Amino acid sequence: MPDLPTDGLLLVDKPAGMTSHDVVALARRALRVRRIGHHGTLDPFATGLLVLLVGRVTRLAPFIAGEPKVYEARIRFGAETDSDDLTGTVTREASVPAREEVLAALPSLTGTLEQLPPTVSAKQVGGERAHAAARAGRQLELKPATVVVHGWEVHEARPDELHATIRCGGGTYIRALARDLGRMIGSAAHLTSLRRIASGPFNVADAIPLEALRSGGDLLLRSPLDGLPDMARESLDAAGVAAVRHGRGVPATLPGDFGALLNDEGGLLAVAERVDDSWQPRVVLSAA
Repeated sequence: MPDLPTDGLLLVDKPAGMTSHDVVALARRALRVRRIGHHGTLDPFATGLLVLLVGRVTRLAPFIAGEPKVYEARIRFGAETDSDDLTGTVTREASVPAREEVLAALPSLTGTLEQLPPTVSAKQVGGERAHAAARAGRQLELKPATVVVHGWEVHEARPDELHATIRCGGGTYIRALARDLGRMIGSAAHLTSLRRIASGPFNVADAIPLEALRSGGDLLLRSPLDGLPDMARESLDAAGVAAVRHGRGVPATLPGDFGALLNDEGGLLAVAERVDDSWQPRVVLSAA
């Protein structure tokens, strides 16, 4: 079998019915690389962009740009579920609202919000995940988290359903937005479909279908530099490359708190933090 690239970014269009971990497992087999992680999970019923970090690039996870998140969502009015989406059990029903009520409420769910996570979620309390407790018939006492919703683009608004594109920050539960929208207008609501179309600089239009992972064909990994679009890029000479590989700082000639240090071929050697007038390596992708 031909050698495959082992370090980089891989964009996958996740179908419904799979967990993010399922996609990672497929990628591990396809690339024959154990060290793969995902940069932002998707619920099993959700589809769309999943950004995979492959090989040593997993160490760059804290630096990879992942905001804003952009989702296409459909919200159904008239019923609320215990999971806040279509996979749950209906817990409350109410009359559907008028279209004008829905549109008038959206500004109140825009900006910086205090959002209570869904009961069925990956949030942890005392080391226990909320979804595990819910399956065991218990409900954890979750605390609101601060999230940011940049805006709603409404595509269609009917009395029983809203179709919109939502731009938000990381950690925002679109399911919880659906739940809160229903409650805010005196109705009930849950999420019926969710598709992530963008995450930071990445778009689902550039993602490969899941079948490409299953078929074992050639998989082109993207440069990790694609995930660092706003970071200063400092090109190093041979002496600088040698210094960084040994964990030593190099002169900083560009502005910025963090910098992408490039080798003589223009590839990413390290991510560094500015300390006075020097770049101090924080993550080095290739050792001496």
